[in-house]
Amino acid sequence: MIIALVLVIVLGTMAGAMAFGRRTGRGASPGETGTQAGAKLVDWAVGGRRFGTVLFWFLNAGEVYTTFAVLGIAGYAYALGAPAYLAFTSVSLSYAIGYWLMPKIWRAGRAHGLITQPDFFAARFGAGWLGVVTGLVGIAALVVYVQIQLVSLSLIVQLTMGNAVSAAAAVVIGAVLMVAFVLFAGLRSAAFSAAVKDVLMIVIVVLLSTTVASKVGAASPLDVFRLAESAHPGIGRFPGLDPSSPTTSVWLMTSALNVALGNWVFPHLFQVSYAARSGTAIRRNAIWQPLYSLAYFFIILLGFAALLAGTKPAEGNSNGALLQFVADKYPAWVIVLVAGTGFLLALAPGATLLLTSGSIFTRNVLGPFARDLTERGSMLATRLSMVGFAAVAVWLTIGNSQSLVDILLYAYSAIGMLAPSVFLAFLWRRTSAIGVLAGIVVGFVALLAPFAKHFWSDHLPEWEPGLLAMAINLVVVVVVSACTPRPPAEAVAVGLVPAAAPPRVLGATGGGGGRGGA
Repeated sequence: MIIALVLVIVLGTMAGAMAFGRRTGRGASPGETGTQAGAKLVDWAVGGRRFGTVLFWFLNAGEVYTTFAVLGIAGYAYALGAPAYLAFTSVSLSYAIGYWLMPKIWRAGRAHGLITQPDFFAARFGAGWLGVVTGLVGIAALVVYVQIQLVSLSLIVQLTMGNAVSAAAAVVIGAVLMVAFVLFAGLRSAAFSAAVKDVLMIVIVVLLSTTVASKVGAASPLDVFRLAESAHPGIGRFPGLDPSSPTTSVWLMTSALNVALGNWVFPHLFQVSYAARSGTAIRRNAIWQPLYSLAYFFIILLGFAALLAGTKPAEGNSNGALLQFVADKYPAWVIVLVAGTGFLLALAPGATLLLTSGSIFTRNVLGPFARDLTERGSMLATRLSMVGFAAVAVWLTIGNSQSLVDILLYAYSAIGMLAPSVFLAFLWRRTSAIGVLAGIVVGFVALLAPFAKHFWSDHLPEWEPGLLAMAINLVVVVVVSACTPRPPAEAVAVGLVPAAAPPRVLGATGGGGGRGGA
């Protein structure tokens, strides 16, 4: 019965999403591409650049509020306590930066017909090869991000099907559902499903938060925090439940800053920015969407409640703490609602991640080497590559017991190697392609090399390594760019709009003759 009802929620949303995607995409016109085929690609990958405030709200929220926001944060609160507060700070900082950055990305995309993030790098720095390099970096970060969704999907599949499937089979089932979700309708279907899952998520959070106190013997939801502190002293203060953990306030600040600086640099959020109808739609969302972060208070509350209740997730996996708590304490219909919502929380953003990866691979990695590829061939290559990237994510997921928060920080550390060049693209005309490449290479060495890892852990254990590597990356980009030729003016104009020449004033007083006021 549980499986049947969950399938009704998931398949019903999928059917509605595909119908919505196809219906709203019928009116695509040649527009910027000059061809109907090109319009089809623009519509499939960036929604025809017609997402207004409401649709953009749900699509953007769908990429920020994923299974990580629910299962990951609740599991982190269950396992560590106070470090889960990272969710509050990172979201607020991200939108403060997004208010400035996202409209600039949107303007560049609309003015220059950009579809993917590597399109931006190739155009802004006047180097097609840089699009290939940044495309590969972006795909790698996105595949790690997909892993978060697959870990969550596998937990939900096991919740609904019990011992009928193994953990590995649950991961594969989740990947198949994710690929099927996006394969046929593109970005518009993801926007529809994001709206459905956002509404369901609010319902779930309200339902669980208002009833959780009675499940753990607390007088009120706030009393859950008091009981948690009494049973586990220090749970509400840094470093949390583990006094030896490096998750101090320094860790919180550096991790939050790393997430905020890297957030809008993710390739899928570049494409989300391209999809907006106007810069105003983006700014409105950046102003109001941080209110969503208030939901994290209640999600952390649920993580503390699971700990108080003595919840024992399967195989000790803290990522499944909230699901196990619900399964132990609530009736079947609540389990159905939580499982169905959890599916959508993973499928909606996961679909966009795969769509972006496929678009980048075909357009920016394969495209330069297969210039005679037809539109039909491009769509086929995109869809096949999505299947391939999903398979890689499955391989990374099976047997991995890391927390969702740790996986997320790895993904942000990887994409953070592109952050300095994105910000400098809109701030400094001299930023060069060679400088960007040098920064990426040195940054990854500082992030991944064994000697660097040992140095950070020995000397700066509380600092987020991704932020340190990003800072080194920034210094290298600036130094190398200062020593290499600047990009051509038409490339610089992609990121920095040329200032309008001041009007020439003729015959002004005090200058003498016709040239006086020139």
